[in-house]
Amino acid sequence: MPQVLFIAAFDSQLKWCSQIRTELEGRGFSSRVVVPDIRSALSKSQIADAGFAEVERIGWEETLVQAAASDVVVCALSGPVTKGWTIALSELVCREGRTGPVLITGWVGIIIEKATAGYLDRCGSDIVAVNSVEDLQQFRRVADRLGLPAGNLQLTGLPFLSGQPADNPLSPIRRVLFADQPTVPSRPVERSYLYQKLIEYARAHPDREVLLKPRHRPGEDTFHRMLHHPETLLAGVTVPPNFRIDYTPVSVILPTVDLLVTMSSTACLEAIDHGCRVALVLDLGIHERYGNHVFLDTGLLRTFSQIERDEIGSIAQEWQDSYFFSDDRSAPQILADRAEELLASGERPSREVWASTYYRSAAEFHRSTDGVAASGGRAAAGSLRSRIDRHGSVKGAVAHLSYTVVPPALNGPLRSMAKKVGLL
Repeated sequence: MPQVLFIAAFDSQLKWCSQIRTELEGRGFSSRVVVPDIRSALSKSQIADAGFAEVERIGWEETLVQAAASDVVVCALSGPVTKGWTIALSELVCREGRTGPVLITGWVGIIIEKATAGYLDRCGSDIVAVNSVEDLQQFRRVADRLGLPAGNLQLTGLPFLSGQPADNPLSPIRRVLFADQPTVPSRPVERSYLYQKLIEYARAHPDREVLLKPRHRPGEDTFHRMLHHPETLLAGVTVPPNFRIDYTPVSVILPTVDLLVTMSSTACLEAIDHGCRVALVLDLGIHERYGNHVFLDTGLLRTFSQIERDEIGSIAQEWQDSYFFSDDRSAPQILADRAEELLASGERPSREVWASTYYRSAAEFHRSTDGVAASGGRAAAGSLRSRIDRHGSVKGAVAHLSYTVVPPALNGPLRSMAKKVGLL
């Protein structure tokens, strides 16, 4: 029985893996889901909401050993961590003379920033799952300029989308969902403004149910840390009876939603997939830090005044077709077909990339810095050494333990306490 190893650290990454796992298991693969000992945040509810019963937590080096012994590896980690991990895996596979697994990487949502860097972080894999036609065109241009083989780029779309969006409903708006984001917008005054406008919308439409869906519950964490939770900002605020905060997963609640409102969340694609109306908030303007610059061509950008008057836009067909392109297969099917093809042939497109001048140079830099600079300090041993060099043996060890062992949500308070007693 072929083996597939899934590697993730956050709920969004687990969600990206979920449908791929279902497809591969349906084809006779056995699967494991592991979380390496890097910064991660996965509560029991987040694991369950992503569709998994459990995950295994193992050491960084152990993930490499397990990957080398697997037939397929799906790495959902962030770009810089994926880059360091891929380089380490390539060295292990080459040193031991193995064929190695079919390595799949990709993006867990719409690419808001660092598109080129993100591609280069993932270019050393056998299948780079690309979300849109526009992204594919950009990555091919980058590969051409850098002399990188582009045979591993695979247009798939996002695994949790059907690929064939439903028609927009003709029914009246009765339930509205605001898909909140952890760091967009980042300032509390901006977030409070959006929440207040949402409350005003609820008052203006007492016959409609208005739900605010935070990215995570208080005390939980995600890849992008939420510093100003709506439950905190709205504490003591009088809200109308038709307004409430709801933690139901977006994928579960969307079939009952008539209008989804957000700044720049990938949830807008899920809503489009369900045939749900979408409005992308324009009140704060267009800015890269909001991520809404990538939605300029959607036809869905609206102010809250327009949203309140039900002046909802229609999605631009060209933009929609970039994410919901013509293919009779779903994203998981495309990935599974390609993985099986590579397994049968023994071909590994990554080998051509590994041999390229660019990749060899990137790997050399990664090795020379112990992976600290190249992977954002994720390599455990390198991170410890760098912190000891920076802070001394005691403070460096405390800082390292704070980063790698303590749950992310507790890091801030514990670091403050450590500073007060002179440990940091």
